[in-house]
Parts: sequence; structure tokens; C-alpha cells
Amino acid sequence: MDRQLLKILNPVFTSFSRSKGFKARGGLRYPGGIVYFPRSPDHKDPEYTPSKLFRVERIRPVKNNPWWQKLILKELKIDEENRVTVVKNIPEINSRLWKIKHLIKLTPITFPYGEPSEEDINHTILKENGQCIVTKTLAPHPTQIEALEKFDNNKNKMDSTTIKKDSRYKWNNAYGGGF
Repeated sequence: MDRQLLKILNPVFTSFSRSKGFKARGGLRYPGGIVYFPRSPDHKDPEYTPSKLFRVERIRPVKNNPWWQKLILKELKIDEENRVTVVKNIPEINSRLWKIKHLIKLTPITFPYGEPSEEDINHTILKENGQCIVTKTLAPHPTQIEALEKFDNNKNKMDSTTIKKDSRYKWNNAYGGGF
């Protein structure tokens, strides 16, 4: 019975199609379904190189959110314990970030002094504005090392025990002087 009814009503329903929404003509189409309508017809996009990494900071609590948003926060490791993480700028991660955009603050990471090498990884600092700065440890100059060794080995220098003895002697013999 149902199949016969569907055969009769199928041609009727095919003539009606669901409206997919208003689609304006013109505009620049970008990947991901984004349509941009420029103000002037001779508009050209500025040259821009996207950053390779993002600094993601959670600005809203995890509580009172749906389970799928909590799952995304947990996968990105910015749940209750952690507030900041670094992620790659790839489409898979970007689609996840889009779903939780109201819970996070996204900052592109820049390298003002060049990207760090493997030796510099321990000396990098990531600031809140997204700047990744390499702070290498400074080695002392060889002349400074020689001067320190010369000072340590000097016999005329007064060490702490000699200074304590002299100070105690002067304290006990106020009018006598010192050594």
C-alpha cells in the first residue's frame, strides 16, 4: 500500500524543491563557501602570508557547554587544567577552532627574529601577542674568565674569614685600631 502511494505521489513531490536560501550574484568566491562582495570592482586582495602556527587561549569556562565542544577542547588540550596551546594552521584544526570560536582567543604566531632551530627550542619565549622570541644564553668573554681566575687566585685579596676577623677585632678594641 505504501509503495503504491509513493509511486503516485513521487512525481508531485519532485516538482517542489526546497529553497536553498538567497544567493546573490557576483562577488569573489573563496574556498570554503565564502563569498566576498568588494566595494570597488577593481578590488585585489593584498599579499598576505598566513602564519604556520596559532596560539589558542581559552577565555570562557568549559562548564555549561555541549559535550562536542568539551571534546574539541579536550582534544586540543585546552580543557580545565590548561588555558593555552599551540596548534598548526591546517584546515582540519581550523574547522575545529571554528566550532569553538566563542570559547577561545586565537592569535597567529610570528617570528620577528626568524624561526628557531632545534638548538634554540629551549630558549624560546612565546608572548601573549603571538611573538615567538629566541633568547639565547650569553657566554662570558674569555678576558672576563681570565680576570675572574686572576682575582680568585690573588693572595693579597681579603677573603671573608679575614674580613670577619678584622671586623671583630675592631669591634672589640674600639680605640686600638686594627691589624
